[in-house]
Amino acid sequence: MHSRARTLLHLEAKRKGRHTGHGKRRGTAEARMPTKVLWMRRQRVLRRMLKKYREQKKIDKHLYHDLYMKSRGNVFKNKRVLMEHIHVAKKDKSRDKLLTEQADARRLKNKASRERREAKQSDAASMLEDAPEVVAEKPAKAKKEKN
Repeated sequence: MHSRARTLLHLEAKRKGRHTGHGKRRGTAEARMPTKVLWMRRQRVLRRMLKKYREQKKIDKHLYHDLYMKSRGNVFKNKRVLMEHIHVAKKDKSRDKLLTEQADARRLKNKASRERREAKQSDAASMLEDAPEVVAEKPAKAKKEKN
């Protein structure tokens, strides 16, 4: 049996990224690190994050499903991009909600003012109908004639 000290040193250097240049490569890039493995890792990371966000109630089930399908469709390159997309989506949703609430409030306010105006006009009309016909004739002013 012989010492593995040199081998261990070499492996430690390789972990740091040494001895991996063009001259040391024997297999294709696909053989060295398959794209399928990279894809599976990325999908697992994204799905784990989506699941965590859904459990923490940071996203609802509808947004979760939408983002799940988008991640499956290769929309998000990594976790950071997905996180930014979630922040933007939540901001858009809150802005839309605020705008709809403001529009509803405006509609209610306009409806109330319209009803008040109509009530006021109908009261004025009923007052005119109920009032007795008293016509007091004012004395006509005499016009001065110019001579």
